[in-house]
Amino acid sequence: MGKSKTYAYDYDDYEDGKNAETMVEEILSDPEFAELQELIIGGWGGEYEDDCQAILDAVAEKPDKFSHITKLFIGDMDYEVCEVSWIMQGDYSRLWKAMPQLKELTIKGSMELRLGSIEHENLESLTIICGGLGTDVIKEIEQAKLPNLKKLLLYIGVENYGFDGNADTIAQLLANSDFPKLRYLGITDSEIQDELTAVVLESKYISQITTLDLSNGTLTDKGGELLLNKLPALPNIKKLDVHYHFLSDEVMKRIEALPIETDVSEQEKAERWKGELWLTAMLTE
Repeated sequence: MGKSKTYAYDYDDYEDGKNAETMVEEILSDPEFAELQELIIGGWGGEYEDDCQAILDAVAEKPDKFSHITKLFIGDMDYEVCEVSWIMQGDYSRLWKAMPQLKELTIKGSMELRLGSIEHENLESLTIICGGLGTDVIKEIEQAKLPNLKKLLLYIGVENYGFDGNADTIAQLLANSDFPKLRYLGITDSEIQDELTAVVLESKYISQITTLDLSNGTLTDKGGELLLNKLPALPNIKKLDVHYHFLSDEVMKRIEALPIETDVSEQEKAERWKGELWLTAMLTE
């Protein structure tokens, strides 16, 4: 396993004038940087009002300086640093050409996020963690040329924090994209998780993946029954992850009894408010 290091500023650093530009300077002057394979960027200072574009531009303008980085995570911070829905991201359009060696990319936050025209021969894993993923970004992923992508994990999120699509949006993503080596599909953290479960189970990828991740959303017995009906006919699927869910005890036990690895932890209960039941996805704000 290659060496990894996280670079991050806290609020005091930000107050002292540190930002994404000074972080680039510190990264490139760090004696340990040349030994890294994984670069993790935490808070870059004022993430709720300043984006990380200076970091992305540095990669694009000095690709030789980052040519040893095969894993990149930008935005690795918890809510105490910045709520996920407030994280100002940036434009990744030039990253694909600048980092041909990149194997894994993880992005946290979706404000001002742009992926551009995605074309990359070697990327194996793409993860986007957010409270709401916009249809413009979903369309960019749908049109991506990623022949070696093995893992796609998307936090769909909720309307109030950026998701402006519906189940058809995800159906089109899965129908029109072309990821021939995909083995891990995660369509997670949705307030319409039952609907998306139905979409995923009917997608072309369902017969090729080995891990199905439908976690962190509002999955109920409706979606659970769909899984119980479909999965026994899919021997390719070795793992099902539905942790953080709203399944009943009975359906949860039946899923646990499937002859595959399952994660049904974090059983949630719907809340009643003004006579209605409310179910919430795990990560929103």
